[in-house]
Amino acid sequence: MTKAVAVDLGSRRIGLAVSDASGSLAFPRPHIARRDDRELDHRAIAEVVDEVGADVVVVGLPLSLDGSRGPAARAAEEEAAELARSLEGRGVSVETFDERLTTVAAETALGSAGARGRQRRLRVDSAAATVLLQSWLDTR
Repeated sequence: MTKAVAVDLGSRRIGLAVSDASGSLAFPRPHIARRDDRELDHRAIAEVVDEVGADVVVVGLPLSLDGSRGPAARAAEEEAAELARSLEGRGVSVETFDERLTTVAAETALGSAGARGRQRRLRVDSAAATVLLQSWLDTR
């Protein structure tokens, strides 16, 4: 069984989600507010990884709608590689996974649940990470 943490790398917030013990359901975690130092951001992610005992970190890969890798996808791949280096020695793998339309799905779900304005903006990153992680789990 795989315990996973999903990461949605936003410019202001990093959305997080974790899987249940059976590796079949994804649950949102509070986001991490971005700082001016990626190393500090990665340490905060590592704390969550350690806390939940994750084996894998799934980083959202923002591919273009046609599936190509644009600047955002290349930046996510670069940061995923940095994150992998910062997690070395923990026995945790880092992989990227297509996150196209996860934010749209998260926005729709939050709107349906009645989340509005600031509350919605603060929850959308972790909701997107949850959609990402559930998609990843479903493909396994």
